[in-house]
Amino acid sequence: MRVIGGSAKGTRLAPVPAGTRPVSDRAREGLFSSLGDHVEGARVLDLFAGTGALGIEALSRGAAHALFVDSAPAAARTIAENLRRTRLEALAEVRRLDVRGFLRQRPGSFDLVLADPPYRFEPRALDLVLAELGGGGVIGPGSRVILTRSSKSYSPVIPIDWVAERRLCYGDAVLIVFAI
Repeated sequence: MRVIGGSAKGTRLAPVPAGTRPVSDRAREGLFSSLGDHVEGARVLDLFAGTGALGIEALSRGAAHALFVDSAPAAARTIAENLRRTRLEALAEVRRLDVRGFLRQRPGSFDLVLADPPYRFEPRALDLVLAELGGGGVIGPGSRVILTRSSKSYSPVIPIDWVAERRLCYGDAVLIVFAI
């Protein structure tokens, strides 16, 4: 895995921790090409961050700040290493917390939320995460939420004011871009 574009373009990322399924280079390239100007200067929240590849790609492409959230100790270490490798650590913060617990803390407002839960993540739990995202002041008008799912997984309950702008398919991975 590597950073696809921006200031850290070409930087190799640390090996993937066991149990992590990162978004492919090709899918990240397609996603960030489609996001265009929504990344520049954005406050980014990377949920279920894993390797941090999505949030790091956003930082490399001009996001102002990224907050990475993952409950796994190995993921938090990998994200920190990848931020060091890309020299983007001054623009980032890593929190080793359960995503729902983190959202209950009302962490502030973000322009871009990247949510890549494990494909086997409990369906009801994902519905609750999306509801908390939609109702907790984490996002507002003009924000974008990107949800990554398996093409074989169930369709979660989407908050009523979210509009699906585009759906990007790469193998089994489906990335849905929602406008708020």
